[in-house]
Amino acid sequence: MSIPLHLLILLAVASLAAAEIRISEIRSDDRPIIPFDEFGFTHRGQLELNITKLSLSGPTSDLSALSKLGFFLCTRDAWIHVLQQIEDGEINCVLGSDAVQKVYTFDRLPSLTTSELNFLYAESDADQYTLVFANCLPQLKVSMNVRSAMYNLEDGKANRRDYLSAGKTVLPRVYFLLSIIYFVLGAVWISFLYKKRSTVFGIHFFMLAVVLLKALNLLCEAEDKSYIKRTGSAHGWDVVFYIFSFLKGITLFTLIVLIGTGWSFLKPYLQDKEKKVLMIVIPLQVVANIAQVVIDETGPFAQDWVTWKQVFLLVDVVCCCAVLFPIVWSIKNLREAAKTDGKAAVNLMKLTLFRQYYIVVICYIYFTRVVVYALETITSYKYLWTSVVAGELATLAFYVFTGYKFKPEAHNPYFVIDDEEEEAAAEQLKLEDEFEL
Repeated sequence: MSIPLHLLILLAVASLAAAEIRISEIRSDDRPIIPFDEFGFTHRGQLELNITKLSLSGPTSDLSALSKLGFFLCTRDAWIHVLQQIEDGEINCVLGSDAVQKVYTFDRLPSLTTSELNFLYAESDADQYTLVFANCLPQLKVSMNVRSAMYNLEDGKANRRDYLSAGKTVLPRVYFLLSIIYFVLGAVWISFLYKKRSTVFGIHFFMLAVVLLKALNLLCEAEDKSYIKRTGSAHGWDVVFYIFSFLKGITLFTLIVLIGTGWSFLKPYLQDKEKKVLMIVIPLQVVANIAQVVIDETGPFAQDWVTWKQVFLLVDVVCCCAVLFPIVWSIKNLREAAKTDGKAAVNLMKLTLFRQYYIVVICYIYFTRVVVYALETITSYKYLWTSVVAGELATLAFYVFTGYKFKPEAHNPYFVIDDEEEEAAAEQLKLEDEFEL
């Protein structure tokens, strides 16, 4: 694969989740470009590199040739300039570009037999940088263990380190605040279920479980990010976070499917095709969570990292599409029932409810998958936390809407309708039919 294509891949996957201390193992790798991590530095940024078990296999007759081998930092904007230089023939190696900041080139090695080195690089130009290893010697294979640590020194705090990127350092507080909101929301829902216990369905308890799992997931993510911020390691909180993230994802998609089918609202059972949707969504969520763990824990230096990233995106899109089918089926069934069973108004109100829910689910999926990604792409690195807040507020709004529309009520307006509303609904159905014709 050519260097420009590798650079394009880096541009496509530049937004990385982790910024903690990372240990990477490279074995007999001849890739011209190996990305490691992306980090937002302040004017007091630091990069620590510890390389062990270094070995080079190939034509390495002298140290001077190894000037085309080494680590560098580069901003996103600089990538475009580097691509242009390569295409114009101005340079034949990334390390020869004036747009990159060379951290360590291997011509500085004490000898060809050196197997370990340590290096500290200070970054005073605040920006978002990607740490990359370049190998412009096509016949040379590299093996090494790389421990990389990127952090910012906090002003006025005895040089205390902050291992979270400049645009994400406030995330522990954001996640903690959101977890409190969801716990309060859960308490309100419990109180509401108790007051309306005579009209509570099984789906309402399932909705409570989804809210509490979301709250626990956010709490664990707050602790995860808090430990990374202070120490560079999650200290086991990442495992707990993955567990609750897995449970939250499965229960949320299952809830959307169950509500979309009308389970416990309109009927006490699921049809075979609706069960098949659940049998598709649940295993796909398992795959999605496995992919997410691999993406977060390995980092882009792994050769199959891009593949796992693509798997995650594909599975997520399939799940989002699959959960819409039960809602469409319910809308179709309610519309047919409104024409045949003599209770047009009741069914029309149910139909209106499911139409609203269908639109809201589509908006929720579109916003959290497309708009949030766009915000992350165009927002300055200093304010990357805003895309996280936007996505979480959209999720909170979706939870509140779902609870409000499907709350337990003794005299729900879409179940109890008078004669005048019956006639009005029938007339509306007639007009809809004429419009379709």
